[in-house]
Amino acid sequence: MSITPVPRIAIIVVAAGSGTRLGAGAPKALVGIGARSILHRALGNVFAAPSAQVVVVAPAGHEGEALTEARDAAPDRADLVTVVTGGASRQASVAAGLAALWGDVEIVLVHDAARALTPADVFERIVAAVAAGSAAVVPVLPVVDTLKRVSGGVVAGAVDRDELAAAQTPQGFRRDVLETAYRVADDEYTDDAALVAAAGHRVDTVRGDERAFKITTPADLERAARLVADGGEPTRAISARNDEPAVPHAQPRVGIGTDVHAFGGAGTLWLAGLEWPGEPALAGHSDGDAVAHAIVDAALSAAGLGDIGTHFGTARPEFAGAHADAFLRRTAELVREAGWAVGNVTVQVQANRPRFAPRRHEAERVLSAALGAPVTVGATTTDGLGFTGRSEGVSATAVALVVPVR
Repeated sequence: MSITPVPRIAIIVVAAGSGTRLGAGAPKALVGIGARSILHRALGNVFAAPSAQVVVVAPAGHEGEALTEARDAAPDRADLVTVVTGGASRQASVAAGLAALWGDVEIVLVHDAARALTPADVFERIVAAVAAGSAAVVPVLPVVDTLKRVSGGVVAGAVDRDELAAAQTPQGFRRDVLETAYRVADDEYTDDAALVAAAGHRVDTVRGDERAFKITTPADLERAARLVADGGEPTRAISARNDEPAVPHAQPRVGIGTDVHAFGGAGTLWLAGLEWPGEPALAGHSDGDAVAHAIVDAALSAAGLGDIGTHFGTARPEFAGAHADAFLRRTAELVREAGWAVGNVTVQVQANRPRFAPRRHEAERVLSAALGAPVTVGATTTDGLGFTGRSEGVSATAVALVVPVR
């Protein structure tokens, strides 16, 4: 019987975040990237790194799930895994992880599970740097965008990006340095390197990796799913609110979308990408354009990307009051990024008002230009039946065809 040597390295995997901005309705670490959770993906890379005690800091009430994910990620190294409950802040969660370290541990890495695709060689560079004498080490990437200082919405000057870098995780420390810094910390810091620096220690850097990006929004989750798929693993095209398996990119796919809005909004009516002066406005987070929103739902559904709430919900203030062109252009981008192109869309509008027929061709031109694909629109009054027949609102149903582009 072989006994696993007690490691001198520990990796604290912080996985206690709620994932509010991801909009998944579940702790972020348990949301799927393809067939595996974010936590499982992160742990797969952690276990590919040098042998270490692995402390998973889990959301309260989900400790059992975290332990199951860890054991599944590396069944032969289950004896190296400890699961603890996270705190009210990231700093409190890391402190809980530190309290669970074994006595022989000398080097501690702190890693965000949300950086699930961080490759093992980043962990190796961090460990090597601390072992060589650094008290604290952070993986970084150079900033490539042009940066500006902005004051009151006006550009106040340029920022020299040569002095800037984007910090990632895992961040590595001598154990005594990190534990002491946590004991004396009197403020909340954005990451552990900032906390250690505030305690007076120098923080060195090593090269990071573009794959170590942080999954925060639905768009980040889609990017991660594409990277996993491109790596050759059978996966599911998913979003934060749609983790159903996607059919492989071999055949065209069809999606259906519906949307309903009641009259009663402020201003004038916007429908099918057109303004209708003199007509009552529809209520909604944006402009209430039921036709455009049904198209969005249909195209996203066909591409396996969830629904309009996933990408344009009330948590996205930039779409408050936005019109059809903003929604459709962004939808076309999302579909293309997922490896599809919109072939065509057909929409059926149910409404007593406005009188649609005189502007149908105009609406089709506007919608087609914004989506970058042919859109045809039909309308019916439903013979005065239902809420649309009583002129209480507008309903629209769309069918979208998407075709693979790779």
